[in-house]
Amino acid sequence: MSTSTTPSPTAATRRRNPLSAILRIPFGWQVLIGLVLGVVLGLVAAQMGPGTGEEGANWLTTTLDTIGTIFVTLLKALVPPLIFLAIVTSIANLRNVTNAARLAWKTLLWFAITALIAVSIGIALGMITSPGANTDIDRSAEGAAGTEGSWLDFLTGLVPSNFLGLSASAGDDGSVSLSFNALQILVISIAVGIAVLKVGDKAEPFLRFTGSALEIVQKLLWWVIRLAPIGTVGLLGNAVASYGWDAIGQLGVFTLDVYVGMLIVLLVVYPVLLKLNGLSIASFFRGVWPATSLGFVSRSSLGTMPMTQTVTERMGVPRHYASFAIPLGATTKMDGCAAIYPALAAIFVANFYGMPLGVTDYLLIVLVSVLGSSATAGMTGATVMLTLTLSTLGLPLEGVGLLLAIDPILDMGRTALNVTGQSLVGVIVAKREKILDQDAYDAARRTSFQAIQAEEAQDAAAEATEQSLEDAESAEGAQSAGSDAGEREKQPATA
Repeated sequence: MSTSTTPSPTAATRRRNPLSAILRIPFGWQVLIGLVLGVVLGLVAAQMGPGTGEEGANWLTTTLDTIGTIFVTLLKALVPPLIFLAIVTSIANLRNVTNAARLAWKTLLWFAITALIAVSIGIALGMITSPGANTDIDRSAEGAAGTEGSWLDFLTGLVPSNFLGLSASAGDDGSVSLSFNALQILVISIAVGIAVLKVGDKAEPFLRFTGSALEIVQKLLWWVIRLAPIGTVGLLGNAVASYGWDAIGQLGVFTLDVYVGMLIVLLVVYPVLLKLNGLSIASFFRGVWPATSLGFVSRSSLGTMPMTQTVTERMGVPRHYASFAIPLGATTKMDGCAAIYPALAAIFVANFYGMPLGVTDYLLIVLVSVLGSSATAGMTGATVMLTLTLSTLGLPLEGVGLLLAIDPILDMGRTALNVTGQSLVGVIVAKREKILDQDAYDAARRTSFQAIQAEEAQDAAAEATEQSLEDAESAEGAQSAGSDAGEREKQPATA
């Protein structure tokens, strides 16, 4: 007798559903496909010429711009609550850490050390290659960046105008738009976190709320990040269509300098620091890979923060320390955005405008990079940090507009380096303080973004099942105790 097998309806449905087939493609490949598609569509849009829209953009350029804007807007919408919840929770977690003050200042010290090394490499590359000296870009195409980013703006911006750090502006059409000041939210978060430590046990209900809210916001971020391939199509496509591939190509020396500098830090400086601290280089890069790759495609240190913390914990860093170091690093540890990039960008703008830099100027670049990195606040892009650097040196802020064309390309590498450095400092400090699980670190294996998500989902399901069993046992115990009490009441009293 012969038997025949038929595929299950679920499997057949998956084969017929193109969306399921797309989702089975590895996330990294999805982003690479998005990059290629973005360049192709951008070139097509540039060839189509101006359209009939209000700003002269054709329908394809408008579509690409809309897609990219929506993706970035979704990320920005989640950043204010993420900054507040992550910083408050991370500071509050210090109450469970032995020698909390010691761990905190050592973490900040290593942030400064790695930033100093990174900015020095950026300055050295800029002095050797002189980016911007032979650039023939039409200066009439540059965009003015305004005066945002001066030291005075930076200092006054630290003072919160309201508890939420929000500001409103009215448009010409009567509409009102809200924006947030990440620095003010950071200051508010630090103050609240310290207040929680001072209040003590009475703050436990508030901490349970913030911890639960942080989990919800992080889940929402995962959903947004899954849209990164589509967002990449819009962001890169619009850059190519708006500025033209030739204009972007003329900034090749600067782009190459930035990536060479980041690769030196990633593949030379970080391995040396790991070796000096007795840590395996291969184990670190295997373990940190999911965060590095996700940072490359998401272009947001805060958006990648949940993954960065996860991989850092998987490499043996205790959760109570990782939950402090990684959120702090996501807002202040920026080897790419706040060290290499602004140093090279300042040299590029100075060369472009024929304004030579002196020794004092280079020292100011170092000072700004080491002390001013919190101005980036973990968001996509480093425009605030760049304008802060240019204004400190007295360079034209209009130079920022020249670099915006290639910012999406640069920001991918910058963010990847940022999140890798954040995890590196966590591992090094844990090792030096003898709280690193060496066996877990040595056993770190390379895995994927999807695999970690699947493991976390399984762990969450297992915890939920275990909790359900415990609740059921408790209910059975209570019911049994009630039955025994009832039986005793029914028994006749004896003298």
